This record gives sequence, C-alpha cells and structure tokens, in this order.
Amino acid sequence: MLNIIICGAPGCGKGTQSDLIVKKYDLKHLSTGDLLRNEIAEKSELGIVAESYISKGNLVPDEMIISILAKNIKSFGIEINGVILDGFPRTVAQAEALETLMSSNGTEITVLLDLNVEKDELIGRLLKRGETSGRSDDNLETITKRLEVYETKTAPVSNFYKNLNKYAAINGMGSIDDIFGRIEKVLDS
Repeated sequence: MLNIIICGAPGCGKGTQSDLIVKKYDLKHLSTGDLLRNEIAEKSELGIVAESYISKGNLVPDEMIISILAKNIKSFGIEINGVILDGFPRTVAQAEALETLMSSNGTEITVLLDLNVEKDELIGRLLKRGETSGRSDDNLETITKRLEVYETKTAPVSNFYKNLNKYAAINGMGSIDDIFGRIEKVLDS
C-alpha cells in the first residue's frame, strides 16, 4: 500500500501535484483543507469552529483534524491502493497521532514528499489564486501569517519523517510536469 504525505508551504502546489499522483497511482486523496472547507460550507458545528481559526490564519486544533481523518480513512475500507494526505500532518503532534492511526489500521506512511518553493514565488501564486478562486484566506495579510505559521509549526514535521527515513525533498519550482517528474522518480524507486 502506498501512503503518501505531501507537504510544503501554502501555495507550493500540493493540490495540483496530489491530483496527478492520485490519477497515476490510483490513490484516495484526503485534503484536510477540502474537508474543512466542506464543513464550513455546510455550516456544521465543526465548520463554524474551524472557520474561527482559519480566517485568522491559524491552524485548526489537532483533535478536530485527527477525528475527521480517522473517520475518512475508516470509510475507505481495505480495498484501496493507498492514500495521499494533503495538508496533514501540520505539527509533530499530528504526525505522531497519524503514525498511531495508520498503525491501528494495519498500515504505515510510505513517504513524506516536501515541495520546496521560494517565498516570493509562494506569495505570488497565492495572490493569483485569490484573484481567481475567491478564497478569503488568499490575501497578503493572511498569506504572510500562514507562511509564518508554516515555518514555525509545520516545517518541523519534515524532521520527524527524516528521522523515520520516510522523507523526500522535491524541488517545487518549474512547470507542473517537471515537478511531477521529480515526484515520480521518488515514488517509482
């Protein structure tokens, strides 16, 4: 089973690359951002609480995310080729909880793919996305806060997976196809 975490700063292309990985390797895609946006759109109790964090550029509490993921992973059953997690884990505590969750489901994380993109490029991509997608969190103030949160809270997750020998740095600059080619080399090896 191929279980992948794709991570990197906001705007690095996780969603785009996840879609390509899902198609080629026939994986289930779990984007915590999408799951949370669905809850917010439905105005569920969880969505209202989540929006109060997200709108300020902060991370949603670990327990909330972990319970959503556990429910979704269990819903897939055992007849799948694996999953790609996009936007999770964002903290070392979440990574530890994910390892426990995967183990309790009789599987494990194969690799963390870390998409590395220069900061100026990230800001440009996110501002452009905000113009076309209408996402309220793609404005300069929130983008700056999200990048700061990523550097302090999420980047240490890479070290967690380096210590488990399940880490691959991917140059996230260039065309979508070039970046995907780099990812394929890692996943096919």
